Amino acid sequence: MKKIFHVEKSFENSRLDRWIRNNYQKLPQSLLEKTLRAGKIKVNGKKVKSSYKVKDKDVIEIFNLNFKNDIQKKNTKFLPSQNIIKSNEKLIIDNNENFIAVNKEAGISVQGGTKSKKNLIDIFAKSKIFENTKPYTVHRLDKDTSGIFLIAKNRSYAQLLTTLFRLRKVHKTYLAICHGEISKDKGSMESNLVRYENGKKIVEKAKTFFKILDRNSMCSLVEMKPITGRKHQLRKQLLELGNPIFGDDKYFLPKLKSINKNLMLHSYQIKFMINNTKYKYTALLPEYFKKLLKVKRLEFKDF
Repeated sequence: MKKIFHVEKSFENSRLDRWIRNNYQKLPQSLLEKTLRAGKIKVNGKKVKSSYKVKDKDVIEIFNLNFKNDIQKKNTKFLPSQNIIKSNEKLIIDNNENFIAVNKEAGISVQGGTKSKKNLIDIFAKSKIFENTKPYTVHRLDKDTSGIFLIAKNRSYAQLLTTLFRLRKVHKTYLAICHGEISKDKGSMESNLVRYENGKKIVEKAKTFFKILDRNSMCSLVEMKPITGRKHQLRKQLLELGNPIFGDDKYFLPKLKSINKNLMLHSYQIKFMINNTKYKYTALLPEYFKKLLKVKRLEFKDF
């Protein structure tokens, strides 16, 4: 059995693997690569690579693909209740014709996966705000990190915002409460961060500018502006500095393991420009963050 698709103009210049995930099925990259090499996915009758940039009216043929039930289960969408939808709609800071800015709560994933089912994309997909379209992710934010998150309403703005993030034209500010007193008032953290993908070791350069907003002998309130966007960058770099974030149960020093339930990392502000229009969004601090500031006698003047 063969399925035939025609590429719409709104997907022009998208990578083939991204087109497949958006229009057919969210396959693991390794399985997708294997399928392409076997010629079971063709574009205009020819074998292509996953990096191929699709064009308007390209014909994509998908041949006899029967995937295992576990892949299908992995991609089962979360079905939110009306209460969950409404509670997340109340967190929206800006809602315009092209995207929304939301103050994401800690503990909720951006997208669904094997370890987390409840997620923002599936929630807003059922919201009236996206009634005539669908939500598009344009950047990342860890499940346990709260704060500003952008979701595009159409393909063109999804591509535009994704490009702005990739070109580092979006300026983000994070706040964190860390263990110990950081002596320097400000500076930069530059690291070679290690991660593993399919058993392969990957080393990535990471850079973050930081400024101490308040501190004492027990802890520090840190403002951070990441230049690069590596996975868990801020959490890893503060651990390297010897000042892990309160509530981080993955990147911590044994003697400083925190009993805090929440990760004290907040995406506080985001700034960017589109067509000479400046956008600036600020996300209010969660109550648990404010509470720990008071307990630790740290001052933050903006709330």
